[in-house]
Amino acid sequence: MDITDLILDDHHQIRTLFAQIEQIDRSDTDSLGAIWGRLNALLDTHAEAEERFFYPRLMQIGTGGNDADSAAEETEDAIEDHNKIRDASSAVNKEEVGSDAWFEAIGKANEENGDHLAEEERQGLTDFRENATLQERHDLAIKFAAFSAQHITGVKPVDKDPDQWVADHAKK
Repeated sequence: MDITDLILDDHHQIRTLFAQIEQIDRSDTDSLGAIWGRLNALLDTHAEAEERFFYPRLMQIGTGGNDADSAAEETEDAIEDHNKIRDASSAVNKEEVGSDAWFEAIGKANEENGDHLAEEERQGLTDFRENATLQERHDLAIKFAAFSAQHITGVKPVDKDPDQWVADHAKK
């Protein structure tokens, strides 16, 4: 088991759920609402799990993957992105399922999420694979998987101050 693989698995599931929403008739609000409920919970739980287990360790061992200057830059960007995704998800939840406004908000959430996943896969995950041992990738995967299983219905979404988060988790 490897935390980077679990993160990629979640990314695939998130992309799949957005694609499923795009393929459902707008009048099938029960199905749309059910799939959005699962996707919304996964987005929140995934971000929280990364912030608890992945990014703190990346801050300690990372050097900056691909086009990132440092692990701190990668992490600050990720926390900002998580906030944008949480805010976009909140906007979806304020609209009537299946309405034009709801689909517009879904599109914005998908856009925010897609930008984040691409950057994280290119930077943070690459940086982590290059600098973490296989054993710590396994150990963190267990924690990540357990947290995700314990919070299958989601977590309370809480925006975080990216600068403060990075300062709190900087190399000591």
